[in-house]
Amino acid sequence: MMKKLLTTVAIGALMLICDAALAHTDKAKHGGVVQAASDLSFELVPKGDIATIYVEDHGKPFATTGMTGKLTILNGTQKSEADLKPAGDNKLEAHGVKLEKGAKAVASITTQKRKTVSVRFVVK
Repeated sequence: MMKKLLTTVAIGALMLICDAALAHTDKAKHGGVVQAASDLSFELVPKGDIATIYVEDHGKPFATTGMTGKLTILNGTQKSEADLKPAGDNKLEAHGVKLEKGAKAVASITTQKRKTVSVRFVVK
């Protein structure tokens, strides 16, 4: 009886720990695809020929001033690249890009502290 009680308590504790660990991968707030890297969340949102990446730190907007980057896109066998530039508050934008359903994108972003972060996305 005691073993069952301890097992139940242990499983409950593991579930709480897992929920806390998964909480960092935020849900899409802008209708895009969310990925986490280097303790930040990145949401890629394609709209027309503009790709916007929203950056958050534990659910709070993360200022992109001073960040730079490049977005590499693979649409089937076609590869394209575009510069990512700050676009106010917590956004980076790449212009002149085409992100079709199923496209793969890699954002290589350099933070204000000169740390390079790579984030991979698959457009849904």
